[in-house]
Amino acid sequence: MQHILTTADLRKVTASFSEARESIALVPTMGNLHSGHISLVELAKQNAEHVIVSLFVNPSQFGQGEDYLEYPRTLEIDSLKLEQAGIKMLFVPKVEEIYPLGLDDATHIEVPDLSDDLCGESRPGHFFGVTSVVCRLLNICNPDIAVFGQKDYQQYVILQRMVSDLNIPVRLLLGPTQREGNGLAMSSRNGYLSKGEKKQASFIYSTLVAASEEIIQDSSDLNGIEINAFEEMTKKGFKVDYVAIRRSSDLKKPKGGDTKLVILAAARLGNVRLIDNVLVKLTKN
Repeated sequence: MQHILTTADLRKVTASFSEARESIALVPTMGNLHSGHISLVELAKQNAEHVIVSLFVNPSQFGQGEDYLEYPRTLEIDSLKLEQAGIKMLFVPKVEEIYPLGLDDATHIEVPDLSDDLCGESRPGHFFGVTSVVCRLLNICNPDIAVFGQKDYQQYVILQRMVSDLNIPVRLLLGPTQREGNGLAMSSRNGYLSKGEKKQASFIYSTLVAASEEIIQDSSDLNGIEINAFEEMTKKGFKVDYVAIRRSSDLKKPKGGDTKLVILAAARLGNVRLIDNVLVKLTKN
């Protein structure tokens, strides 16, 4: 596998692909890869002739007191997993390569409103960091396609807005959430959970599934369904940030006649913050 360390070297590679009119897919990651990441790689391979995976633990999306310094760096293991998945190019830039002027003086990209809602409310500045780094990665790699996971659904909607608003010529693909056997959404931070906590954490998904079934049966009281799910998770020992039912296209609150919804939740179990979501499609009356 080729480890590419600089923007200049990556652009030489991608320029040769572009000259040959061969398509490129980018899979941005922060490493510590699991089966969910590999599923995104497989989706990328199905949609482009060349796949580049980036591995960059982005400091600008970690808030004060979050786990930037402790976040697992597992480059050797990640490289092996990607080689086994047939990936030949891994972009592994240093912080100064992505932010040459330093974090304080770096140009930032922000999607207003959406970035301050849901996870943005409890993690101020998080999506400010996400959009800023993804915009950089897209400009460096110049891919035709970029692939993201459904588990981070709010992130995906925000990035769709950014790409549309800034006229970035890339198509974003959404890969389905990969789950443990008990339904827990796969996440790099699941490694912080004890065996017992992993079992308990699966209740988030089962609660969202139950809520989605309630919505399908009767969508007249979405607020009541949110409150019930919030209370059920609280009873199970979670410190719940939110449970929200939104329109899946833009994460606005649903209006009568909306048929494509998403129910999202974020909750803490011990010191670990977990997120999950379930898409809901209603039939028209």
